[in-house]
Amino acid sequence: MAGEASKALSNDVLWGGGRSPFSVSYGKMMMWFFLVSDALTFSALLVGYGFARHSLPPGEAWPLGESVFRALPFTHGDFPLMYVAFMTAVLIFSSVTMVLAVEAGHRMYKQGVIKWLFLTVIGGAIFVGSQVWEWGHFIHGSGGYITMTNGDKYWVHNDEHDTENPTEAAGFHLVKAEGDRYLAGHEHVDGPAAVKLFNEAVSYTHGALAPWSSEGILENEYGPPQYANFFFFITGFHGFHVFSGVVINFIIMLMVIKGVFHRRGHYEMVEKAGLYWHFVDLVWVFVFTFFYLV
Repeated sequence: MAGEASKALSNDVLWGGGRSPFSVSYGKMMMWFFLVSDALTFSALLVGYGFARHSLPPGEAWPLGESVFRALPFTHGDFPLMYVAFMTAVLIFSSVTMVLAVEAGHRMYKQGVIKWLFLTVIGGAIFVGSQVWEWGHFIHGSGGYITMTNGDKYWVHNDEHDTENPTEAAGFHLVKAEGDRYLAGHEHVDGPAAVKLFNEAVSYTHGALAPWSSEGILENEYGPPQYANFFFFITGFHGFHVFSGVVINFIIMLMVIKGVFHRRGHYEMVEKAGLYWHFVDLVWVFVFTFFYLV
């Protein structure tokens, strides 16, 4: 019976194409294929990060996010992970506004799509700008460390995270390093004694840009060179995705304003952009968890 039923269908129907499987448009299906492949790429990067973190030689320790990311723009003091938490909240909020834009599209409510897409673009732009600031702060450094002639290291602290003239900044003091754990130590040195030690140091390392080579960052204040390498690559790769999403959403918003999709009778393009945007937000949840929290 099944054979007779298949013979009843013409070759044009069976092999002619133009029939979307799974009752999904080709556009949505191709977007899902792209997202799956992109998910595998991000997964490989995070797995590589995990291997690098857990294969350090004895005596070396991986920096903790709460110790590295302690600054807020236009402020002084220590605020562990506060700005990263703000960035994450903004990105999650933009995902909510994207859902509302898609929902408005289903109702053919043009003004609603424009409003929620605009807020999504603003949220994405804030996140990208915050990522740029975070990169700048990471490159600049939070204080760094000095190395003495006998090999001892001292972490450099001041209230302003000043690495240009740290001895002149408020709250300047040194903490003798214990092993290679970032910022770990108990012996505090301040006042003239700290300034004297700083001036006698054979080297002062701060930030994550000294020196560069064809093999990547060889040395940085935060610990193992792989830490800065992975930070720049993973957050940069994700930031590129967010920036691309902001541009795409902005272009789609202009098309909505011009009434392109309303004349078509559907807002499927907004829905496809929404799939991409939710994927970008979901990836950041994993990056935030494994890179900053764990």
